[in-house]
Amino acid sequence: MRVLLPVATGALRPRGGRMSLNIELIRGSARILGDEVSTDIHCSSKYLPGKDTAYIALHAFEQIAPGFANAFQTGDIIVAGANFGINSSREQAIHVMQKMGVAAIVAPSFGRQFFRNAINNGLPVIECDVDGIASGDAVSVDLTLGCVEVAARQIKRQTTPLPPAILSLLSAGGLIPYLQQYPKWQ
Repeated sequence: MRVLLPVATGALRPRGGRMSLNIELIRGSARILGDEVSTDIHCSSKYLPGKDTAYIALHAFEQIAPGFANAFQTGDIIVAGANFGINSSREQAIHVMQKMGVAAIVAPSFGRQFFRNAINNGLPVIECDVDGIASGDAVSVDLTLGCVEVAARQIKRQTTPLPPAILSLLSAGGLIPYLQQYPKWQ
């Protein structure tokens, strides 16, 4: 028997120390990163042994964007170049970005393992052309309709809407919270 989670509305909300998502519309300020960002290098303890997630979140992406973590505000949206999360197999990268308060990540493409880890951990990732979006721009992301918009720059990009099953996972805060909420899902 398959149980479907109803699609929620609104914005980010705290849930058990994590941010879960009301998926109708996400709004935040754009924080820009470039192409080919390996989150294994920039968001893991692999290169900062003995450091916890909170420490790494304070220093995430420093090597490629000095001051990035310091300027980041809860609810901001990472707008990145091609292949964000390339060569990234660690879920810790997602946990670091959630600790930072990342509301969503928009990029033309993602490393496939990173993409799946993000969905499984409740972090929205949207494939979209990001040309013309600048740091600090007010960005709106509609996961249900598949639209990324920067009204001040008259940018409106259609994306492939995420499937209902993925929206359900995101709304629950990820795969584990979804399965805890719906243990009879098959």
